[in-house]
Amino acid sequence: MAKIIAIANQKGGVGKTTTVVNIAAGLAELGKKVLCIDLDPQGNLSDYLGYDFTGKRTIVDVLKETAKLSECIMTAKSEPIDYVPADISLATADMFLAQTMCREQILDKAISSDSISENYDYFLIDCLPSLGILVMNALAAADEVIIPVQVQKFALNGIVQFEDIFNLIKEKINHDLKICGILETMTDNTQMAQAVDVALKERYSGLVYKTTISKRIEAANSTAEQKSLISKKNSVIGGQYRQLVSEILEKEGV
Repeated sequence: MAKIIAIANQKGGVGKTTTVVNIAAGLAELGKKVLCIDLDPQGNLSDYLGYDFTGKRTIVDVLKETAKLSECIMTAKSEPIDYVPADISLATADMFLAQTMCREQILDKAISSDSISENYDYFLIDCLPSLGILVMNALAAADEVIIPVQVQKFALNGIVQFEDIFNLIKEKINHDLKICGILETMTDNTQMAQAVDVALKERYSGLVYKTTISKRIEAANSTAEQKSLISKKNSVIGGQYRQLVSEILEKEGV
């Protein structure tokens, strides 16, 4: 059975999509089978993996229960990674899920009712920056959450708010949900970054990954080129994500 990891933070611009793609690429490099699920109406993950937005089935069809997850799977253009795409129609999820029974558990039901999870080692869910119904679906379906945090002022505020929704889902729906780790992204040598690092480690202690992801232009270039940083031989950030994957697997005892 696949392990399901949601990558989530209610703050935008913290590197969630870059993190999903590069964890997926790092796992694939080690021979793991990975399925990414785009749960953001902006479709950044889908774009990064080469989706052409030509009206094929997307995660919306899964949430509307008009298609199985397995019927929406595509393979990335440049990576050995499978994914379920999203597009702007996902922005209406609050509306079309409003009357649905157990609406926070539609994704969980879609995964568990489809034998697809037997074909993969990992599902990675790229969440939109919000605390709404889509993020609830991701947390209800996930085994673990990775929280990327940009080491900037107010970074802690975003996590504290995210904790509330995490605790609600854990208490009411998904009792086994846990935080896999907190990932510091876009790090630099400023006093602000150092202060946020100290504050995160004080509050979350062993949950903060030793690996940090640097602030470098190559991350933006990678998105434009639709290729993971892991796939680039001399990429500094690719090396950091490779190290992160090792740390994730080490935590799991793999």
